[in-house]
Amino acid sequence: MKTCDWIVVGGGITGATLAYELAKVGLAVLLLEQSATPQNATRFSYGGLGYWSATTPLTRQLCTEAIARYHILSLELDADIQFRELNLVLTVDTASDPEATATLYAGCAIPPRLISVAEACELEPLLNPQAISGALTAKHGHIHPGKTTQALKQAFLRAGGEIQISPVWQILPNIVKTTNEVYHGANIVVCAGGLGRQLLKSSGIPIKIYFTHGEIVETPPVNLQLRTLVSPANLHRFQLEAISTQFEHLWDEPGNEPVSPILDAGAIQFADGSLRLGQISRILTDTQAQVDAAASEKWLRESVGQILPALKNLPGTWHHCLVPFSGDRLPLIGAIPRFENIHIFSGFSNSLTIVPPLAKRFADFVTGKEDEIITQLSPQRFL
Repeated sequence: MKTCDWIVVGGGITGATLAYELAKVGLAVLLLEQSATPQNATRFSYGGLGYWSATTPLTRQLCTEAIARYHILSLELDADIQFRELNLVLTVDTASDPEATATLYAGCAIPPRLISVAEACELEPLLNPQAISGALTAKHGHIHPGKTTQALKQAFLRAGGEIQISPVWQILPNIVKTTNEVYHGANIVVCAGGLGRQLLKSSGIPIKIYFTHGEIVETPPVNLQLRTLVSPANLHRFQLEAISTQFEHLWDEPGNEPVSPILDAGAIQFADGSLRLGQISRILTDTQAQVDAAASEKWLRESVGQILPALKNLPGTWHHCLVPFSGDRLPLIGAIPRFENIHIFSGFSNSLTIVPPLAKRFADFVTGKEDEIITQLSPQRFL
């Protein structure tokens, strides 16, 4: 059996960041990923960094650390992660009152500014003025999540880490079994995103991590220019997640759909001209549940097309992935109760923003540095 200090299970941006930070503090780290080209939440992410949206002392602290981290990360990794700041336009639908909607954001670290329909269309000329009653706007960070993850993995390898591509099928204290090999580690940390609950459950380890089936349309590079990141001001995803966690008994039974799906119509354009249009979120308790791709894509395109008509019929491909979340919109970080040396680092609702500072804090924590934030995020809070 191969041996190391830490085995990180899951090679999305969460696992890649954590593996890199653990290697930086001198630990021998193995990163396991199920596929060389994973179709995970990182792959289909918008790439947004909502520093401004922090609403508690804890999240404000993490967002402050994240801003500083991202400004130097390209230099540190010696790679272009396409970090930038752009205008975010939060659209208010015609059935909602813009001023009432703005009050929902009053507790943010930097409350977005309420603007008129005309001002919104000046910021984003592709908007349909007939589809909105107003908008909010803020400066929003953005990266290319795929390029960032690849840069983190390369830096991790330079720091002495090892990456193996092999699906994990069982986790035991100090042991990870894959389809090809058995690995031994003094510690194991699961960063498997939406697959984390199923993976741990199959090993007899209960954990209160959940997942949505997220659906988007991705286009190839196009000549049309979307100047901003567009998203609805009244997001339905967080409400969907909160309601679904009230049905804990259904989550361990395949084939359940505790609540109806929702669609938050938005869009982002990357530096190469490609677009991601989304997003549908479904609560289906089976990770392998089949979704009607044609019906999903039609619903998504029609909804995005109401807000951004020029994007409705662009050539593109429908994609699907699992998106993890927890019961309180904060991640689960730390040792899993009653299971020696098995840890969790997952359940991020705002993962791209706060993963970097939390990965650094976790690496310092496991090497002996006390950290009140890491302690607060322990899975023990759900016992």
